[in-house]
Amino acid sequence: MKILITTALVTGLLVAAAPSFAEVVAVVGAKSPAASMTNDQIAQFFLGKSTAMTPIDQPDGSAVRNEFYKKVADKEASQAKALWSKLVFTGKATLPKEVAGSADVKKAVAADPKAIGYIEKAAVDATVKAVLTAP
Repeated sequence: MKILITTALVTGLLVAAAPSFAEVVAVVGAKSPAASMTNDQIAQFFLGKSTAMTPIDQPDGSAVRNEFYKKVADKEASQAKALWSKLVFTGKATLPKEVAGSADVKKAVAADPKAIGYIEKAAVDATVKAVLTAP
């Protein structure tokens, strides 16, 4: 018995991948002296390469976290987690504080002038200021 496998080529049909998350911005507290920053500067904080600011992470597996690491650090969130695991294991760093969502990120960065986090652009309000819009 022969199994016939056919492949249909559909032209004119756009098959989209999963849509990207809304625009993601890196934020600091409204009273923070920090101004605009580059992707590389922010990636340093979120990859454990700089302790000048305290990173605040969104929940593991969240769409905004995945989008942030992909666009700002040019890494998958799982790769960043692996880097942090190594730093923690060797005693060189402690994991970023992980909060439940954008509202909690805003509270954390508003309360600490050294904190930096990321949220959806639409969630920015007077308590925080955007220092980078992810490309």
